[in-house]
Amino acid sequence: MKFFETELKDAYVIEVEKNIDERGFFARSWDINEFKKNKINEKIVQCNISFNKKIGTLRGMHFQKKPYQESKLVRCTKGKIYDVIIDLRKESDTFKKWTSIELSENNFKMLYVPKGFAHGFQTLEDNTEVFYQMSEFYKPKYSSGYRWDDNIFKIKWPITPPIISDKDLLYKPFIN
Repeated sequence: MKFFETELKDAYVIEVEKNIDERGFFARSWDINEFKKNKINEKIVQCNISFNKKIGTLRGMHFQKKPYQESKLVRCTKGKIYDVIIDLRKESDTFKKWTSIELSENNFKMLYVPKGFAHGFQTLEDNTEVFYQMSEFYKPKYSSGYRWDDNIFKIKWPITPPIISDKDLLYKPFIN
């Protein structure tokens, strides 16, 4: 596994190392020792799948509030997404900054999203599936988010207008 820190501190793009032969390939997508070498000490307690029928579907920008903040390891297992994270850690040098990466079934890249970040994505193909490994159990009472089109962040989404849920449309803008 190869870890590449993004411009947002503590967030990583992870590339699997494929062992290729005539059958195809084999690769690790999780290895606690490799994560610890990169100063990521997480336990995985829950895995989730998001299936999205239509191109342009936008989910985000989501996070869980304290004391149930969660980190995520995100991989697109079918189709392609434009994945976005925002650093919401007030003490961070990259507070309120965002970055994006394209994750797809073909590039096998993963995104490690640390606690204290908001996460969202937009589908770039129909019938896209995203697989999440989570460090915390889902707690609906602590589930939150910010608007996907918040003027503070100015995220540049590839497809407008997006297909977005009523719940995500109700999120408030970010306030310092």
